[in-house]
Amino acid sequence: MGIMSAREAQAMADEAGLDLVKIAPKATPPVCKIIDYSKFKYEQARKEKEARRKQKIVEIKEIRMSPNIDTNDLNTKVGAARKFIEKGNKVKVSIRFRGREMAHTAQSRPMMDDFAAKLSDIAVVEKPPKMEGRFMTMFLTEKK
Repeated sequence: MGIMSAREAQAMADEAGLDLVKIAPKATPPVCKIIDYSKFKYEQARKEKEARRKQKIVEIKEIRMSPNIDTNDLNTKVGAARKFIEKGNKVKVSIRFRGREMAHTAQSRPMMDDFAAKLSDIAVVEKPPKMEGRFMTMFLTEKK
């Protein structure tokens, strides 16, 4: 409609039976629109709801092991991690060290590498194995 006073714009909105809404109030001069505000809010809420429904929430699933885990138990854990990754989740693989196991943390790094190698067809290492207190942790995510 062009540049006009606020009174004129409000009068035009009242005449049309609609609302005068400031779109860019900080602009000079402020930009306004004559629209049905309740319909506008409804459409906006519907778009937000649709966007929320379409987004994928990625969870972090944790697989805990001990440093002296047996081969078959390790394969079972790999199978569980495979299911989590196929569903689109991230997997945190952690080994907890207790007591004297803390003296032999270096022996568990190959086990973590083996775990990652068994899942290398569908997963990639996001964060390599790292010691954090009594835990050695590694993050795996789905291959793109």
